[in-house]
Amino acid sequence: MIIYGLRTCPVCQRAQKALEADGKQVSFRDVRAEPLSEAELAELYAEFGNRLVDRKTNDYRSLNIWLKNAEAEAQIAAQPKVMARPIIRDQETLYLGWDAEVEKALLA
Repeated sequence: MIIYGLRTCPVCQRAQKALEADGKQVSFRDVRAEPLSEAELAELYAEFGNRLVDRKTNDYRSLNIWLKNAEAEAQIAAQPKVMARPIIRDQETLYLGWDAEVEKALLA
């Protein structure tokens, strides 16, 4: 299982702790330190569409007009912090966020 997010993100940290406490083998990938490839971004965009970008953050608001009008992949490539997180890969299944529905699906 892989969590894509930011090391400083409290939601990502909660998800990782809960999954590990449930006995899951979890690896964490900080998308700032190890940016997503074009292929990875394309896969995530195909799965989540525009939900992939968190438009409520200050980081999104600080993007220039050109980037705000660009595709989500370009926004995340330029500023990884605008990615909605965490994104959790459980084998071939992808999950966005850490809410009751995702917890129920991933925890025994």
